[in-house]
Amino acid sequence: VQLQASGGGLVQTGGSLRLSCAASVRTFSWYGMGWFRQVPGKEREFVVGISRTGSSTVYGDSVKGRFTISRDNAKNTVFLQMNSLKPEDTAVYYCAVSKSGFAAHLMDDFSSWGQGTQVTVSS
Repeated sequence: VQLQASGGGLVQTGGSLRLSCAASVRTFSWYGMGWFRQVPGKEREFVVGISRTGSSTVYGDSVKGRFTISRDNAKNTVFLQMNSLKPEDTAVYYCAVSKSGFAAHLMDDFSSWGQGTQVTVSS
């Protein structure tokens, strides 16, 4: 499985970005997907997970009400809409494929990872 994340960039506080993650796998609709983020020197942090159908989602506490995950199984793509961005959202964002069809949140629940896309929020 190859995952290609895109859409990162530099944005001011309060701004928005939309990340995309395209997966090169025929069975994309079988698996949940997720986003994590990481700041240098810190552990990778869970952001959000989505089930294989998109009917179930789970969000990290720090992004609830501001971020929204969605997926388009016809295009093998998962999206992360990020609104009301804060400087503490600055990180490299990684998409990942879950080992199951459920909306997962633990790193061990994911089997494949993308290369990451940088998001920088200026104050």
